[in-house]
Amino acid sequence: MESKVKTHPELSDLFNTDEDRVDWHDQTLWWIRQKRDKSAHSIAEWELLRETASGIKNNVLSNLASYLETFERNALANGVIVHWAADAEAHNRIVHGILVKHGITEMVKSKSMLTEECHLNEYLERNGIGVIDSDLGERIVQLAKEPPSHIVLPCIHKKKEEIGELFHEHLGVPAGTSDPQILTEAARQHLRETFLTRKAALTGVNFAVAETGEFVVCTNEGNADMGAHLADVHIASMGMEKIIPERQHLGVFLRLLARSATGQPVTTYSSHFKKPRKGQEMHLIIVDNGRSIQMGREDFRASLKCIRCGACMNTCPVYRRSGGHSYHNAISGPIGAILAPNLDMKKYADLPFASTLCGSCSNVCPVKIDIHQQLYKWRQVIVKEGYADTTKKIGMKLMTLTLSSPVAFRTAGKAGRWFLKHVPFAVNNKLNPWYKHREMPAPPAESFGEWYKKNVKK
Repeated sequence: MESKVKTHPELSDLFNTDEDRVDWHDQTLWWIRQKRDKSAHSIAEWELLRETASGIKNNVLSNLASYLETFERNALANGVIVHWAADAEAHNRIVHGILVKHGITEMVKSKSMLTEECHLNEYLERNGIGVIDSDLGERIVQLAKEPPSHIVLPCIHKKKEEIGELFHEHLGVPAGTSDPQILTEAARQHLRETFLTRKAALTGVNFAVAETGEFVVCTNEGNADMGAHLADVHIASMGMEKIIPERQHLGVFLRLLARSATGQPVTTYSSHFKKPRKGQEMHLIIVDNGRSIQMGREDFRASLKCIRCGACMNTCPVYRRSGGHSYHNAISGPIGAILAPNLDMKKYADLPFASTLCGSCSNVCPVKIDIHQQLYKWRQVIVKEGYADTTKKIGMKLMTLTLSSPVAFRTAGKAGRWFLKHVPFAVNNKLNPWYKHREMPAPPAESFGEWYKKNVKK
């Protein structure tokens, strides 16, 4: 029998048991958000870049089939072997088939959120294939047997002391080591042997250029290049929405991506892969996995413009205080809360409600996705389809009755003020979710309506 998946509120409660970690997580991500702002404001044409990128992506989504066919034709002409995968299972079978064909039982992998979405590592390990993640953050969470909690900063929830303990257990560093330089060097030595011995390497795809049939991988560590250039077989996994029309458009997105993600002017390595080197096989897997369904949802198709910068997570007050794992999905935060219900509306019905709808996510999105509006629209769909939490539905019905009746509204207001004044413990207790993290307000002497009637209305 399938175990019940814990919801965002339940998982957030677990994260919030460590108040110091929550504060540190919150402050660290807000610091990255501030770096983003400084970097963005350093160039006068920032808003023009955002508008241009949004327009390019709108054009791609409107002509996606044509661009994909052009890209495939040019990639094949370059000597790339192109595969199409309808879903996660098909993607994983294709990767496994390529490895089996070459007799490969161990693979090195750079960061790819698509493979996290497809649960590739678990699939390959069940089938006897060893996988080592070469991105430092991804390797840390892999050693901890955890999924990434952020799409750019996968181990942002871990402190250096915890990483030191992991490296002591798995890499043999001295107990109690927490110096980031020492830990990074230990990881470097560990991964260098992996790069030199693995015959297959898998990378993600940040951008795929229809005009040339090439694809671009952006990293800060160079690990994707080390894996791909040393391996006999290079496999690239690509969501079908990663297309851009022409190479000249790369300049727009590369200027936006790193600034939005970490506040850097540009990613350290922006590597172009066009054709395999002599003696190498290069495979590209173009994956749907629900994207065509999202394309058909008019209110949500713009979410496919996402370039996976993570800016919406860094600014989100809910994500910063609840942690990435509370979203129980490969992609967390505001954008994940839009993408996940498209894959399984019932399983992820809680996620669109994990938002204050403050709009900060939409304000920082480099491709101008209306994230908070889509979260609101998902709530409407989920309630209409009957997947909303029962308690929430009852609460909303009671609120609707109260707000639609002036008499009920005034009566509820008077009752609330009386309870807050005379029996505050009836409200200020752990049964009230609002009280868990907030101080209840002091009761006003009168309602606004009563004040207005006395002081303004003639």
